[in-house]
Amino acid sequence: MKRERILIIDDDPDILDVLELTLSERFDVIKASNGAEGLAQARTGNPDIIITDYMMPVMTGPEFCKELRKDVLLSHIPIILLTGKGDTKDMVKGINAGADDYLIKPFEPDNLLARINMIMVRTIRNLDANPLTHLPGNASIMDELQSRIESGGKFAVGYCDLDKFKLFNDKYGFEKGDEIIKATARVIIQAAKEAGGNNVFVGHIGGDDFVFVSDDAVADAISQKIIDLFDANSPGFYSEEDRAAGFITGKDRQGNEIKIGLMSISIGIVSNAFMRIAHVAQVGEIGAELKKFAKSQNKSNFVRDKRRSDRV
Repeated sequence: MKRERILIIDDDPDILDVLELTLSERFDVIKASNGAEGLAQARTGNPDIIITDYMMPVMTGPEFCKELRKDVLLSHIPIILLTGKGDTKDMVKGINAGADDYLIKPFEPDNLLARINMIMVRTIRNLDANPLTHLPGNASIMDELQSRIESGGKFAVGYCDLDKFKLFNDKYGFEKGDEIIKATARVIIQAAKEAGGNNVFVGHIGGDDFVFVSDDAVADAISQKIIDLFDANSPGFYSEEDRAAGFITGKDRQGNEIKIGLMSISIGIVSNAFMRIAHVAQVGEIGAELKKFAKSQNKSNFVRDKRRSDRV
């Protein structure tokens, strides 16, 4: 059974030791001595919950909370703030900064564990998200598509899929593969913000499949931005040797050795600009067709459905 991972942040090594001793029987514990170090650990360690001190050098607990909440892929992580002060203003400041709960030091271990259990149960219950990227999952994607259809406005759905990802996974391992998935999520989020504005939904279908939903007018710009960012970043995940060669070697399904180029990203855009879309399943069917065609181009690209219907 997978153990949850907890990140503890405190500049007092004695407090870190007490927390680790209290939590290590149930959790895999990772530690940091200040907020800045904690942010780095949160981005690489994938914690399920974070406990942070209030007063720390470099970055205080409330400052850490604010920074963590800015990262879409980390903003879901529950935070418990430890404070040596009983001042209500400090507690309110911590909660307003993004902490989910607080505990005054010195604390009883049983009380801390009870708080953690309560927050973890609540988070799991409320979180409809992909477990790796924590982007909205299939239920939220379906709800978003249905809402767009019912609104009657012009919208577009971009289905994004990585090309040659399986061979990368086979050669470099699943941990590196997970890094690619998370990097792709950040690329799509960044592109959506920069090219699409505030009215863009980004979801993670699963594996290396993502989706964005936007106003039709900005879908092409978002797609091109995704391609530009992905192509600029993806070579960095390969070894220097593979990057210089421009390909990696692997085996096909028949066991034959093959050479295959570096990863690319394919996007199929479904839109109701020229075609009436009546139900969510229709979007998925068209998206699968477009994505298949886009993947046949052997480079990062996007294709848009150009078919027209009389009823729009």
